[in-house]
Amino acid sequence: MSYFRPAIDELTGYVPGEQPAAGKFIKLNTNENPYPCSSAVARAIEGALRGGLARYPDATATAFRHRAAELHGVEPEWIMCGNGSDELLTILVRAFVGEGQLIRLPHPSYVLYKTLARIQGARGEEVAFNSDWSLPAAFAKGDKNLRLVFLPNPNSPSGTMVTPEAVRELAEQLPCPLVVDEAYADFAESHCAGLPRDCDNVLVTRTLSKSYGLAGLRFGYLIAHPRLIAGLMKVKDSYNCDTLSIAAATAAIDDQQWLAETRRKILDTRARMTDALRKLGFEAVDSQANFVWNTQPEFELPRIYQGLKEQRILVRYMNYPRWGDGLRISVGTDSQIDACLGVIKGLI
Repeated sequence: MSYFRPAIDELTGYVPGEQPAAGKFIKLNTNENPYPCSSAVARAIEGALRGGLARYPDATATAFRHRAAELHGVEPEWIMCGNGSDELLTILVRAFVGEGQLIRLPHPSYVLYKTLARIQGARGEEVAFNSDWSLPAAFAKGDKNLRLVFLPNPNSPSGTMVTPEAVRELAEQLPCPLVVDEAYADFAESHCAGLPRDCDNVLVTRTLSKSYGLAGLRFGYLIAHPRLIAGLMKVKDSYNCDTLSIAAATAAIDDQQWLAETRRKILDTRARMTDALRKLGFEAVDSQANFVWNTQPEFELPRIYQGLKEQRILVRYMNYPRWGDGLRISVGTDSQIDACLGVIKGLI
């Protein structure tokens, strides 16, 4: 006998990228930042510790909201914080979608969206990207049961992006909220963070895990119309962000010089590794993120993935129904990428 709801019994849980417990690996599999975070983060954590941890944290992360609002040119009421942007995605599904209702997502993309739909007892409708990674007209199609649309932008695993102009057109056609998941936007040429001001059904999620080098901290935030923020505040846990993470995240986004310098290094390495992968024979997609998606029908990609792992280099092998398989390789330091490319060259 099972005590779980049928939706949970039938669920295949989300499987995150491999995190080795011990030993030295070159990790190019989960799109983490290869560089240490801003030194301001450690100072902020030390200051928070001196203040003590006996009291509950600020329930709405006021300091961070004010700093993020300045960064994006909005009022603090337009910002909501979460324990990583994944928690914000969970809150959005819980707030907007009922059992049996519909969530739309592109395919292939972040598989957590579909998992969240199933947990909620909702239906996840996948609409395939066009061959050039643009969105088909069907993605904007109305449906009486449609309650939420997810658009990762830049997308994973492809690293491609839908332009802000196209996202605006999509939002204007949809009868429901559109969540633009901008986990990788700091590595892109453009973004949609300003779109909620013009389209009140657009919500933009951001994370500090990638560009700010704080994947281990778990902090993300949401930009949306204050009316939506007020409703979402009813759904989140009372104290969903802890005192240390609030202090660290606020210090991180305050150091925009560190972000600019780190972004430049990652983009330079991304360009170099894309060119090198193409010279090795891969069909490497032009990326707007901190990873590169590589396909090649003539290569045995599982063997290359395994061969890299045996040399203690982790990349992500992915195989999508109706789309095919590929290797998603995160942008590491120059020396990490050189090591990865050297092993791949030997394997092919």
